[in-house]
Amino acid sequence: MVQTQTRSLTLAEFLELPETKPASEYVNGKIIQKPMPQGEHSTLQGDLVTSLNGTLKPPKVARAYPELRCTFGGRSLVPDVSVFRWERIPRRADGRVENYFNLSPDWAIEILSPNQRQTKVIRNILHCLDNGTEMGWLLDAEESCIFVYGADRSVRVFETPEETLPVPEFAQAVQLTLGEIFDWLKG
Repeated sequence: MVQTQTRSLTLAEFLELPETKPASEYVNGKIIQKPMPQGEHSTLQGDLVTSLNGTLKPPKVARAYPELRCTFGGRSLVPDVSVFRWERIPRRADGRVENYFNLSPDWAIEILSPNQRQTKVIRNILHCLDNGTEMGWLLDAEESCIFVYGADRSVRVFETPEETLPVPEFAQAVQLTLGEIFDWLKG
């Protein structure tokens, strides 16, 4: 849903506004509110974060975050899942994780919600790739397929349950098939 506004806001003005539920994103001077997550979306998001962190977090390779605001390249986006290589996670002097992530994720994962337009989501993934993200995934539960976007903007679609999905180089320990991911919706 697009919130109406009478004038364009600057990114700095947007970042001063209170957070909304669901989250709003800042794109080209406009505030765009994300759709409210529903059952399938929340299931996929939660299980994906759990699975990725179960593999990547213990060896301190990377960490997955749900609904994390990432501000970079003149936009402020909230990917459904943002994965950051361990050494790129912003930290305070005492080693704790910063609250503000003013950089692009290394891997951006979006989950298409019912009635959400693919175009907006794809544009966000492409913006991430243009600003250093290594890979983007777009999960479409209704179609049971996953689009994988490479850093070079190449796109591959995965539709066969047995197919192991490509992951960024740093996340090679992650071995997920399309079938495993969409089977989470049955559990």
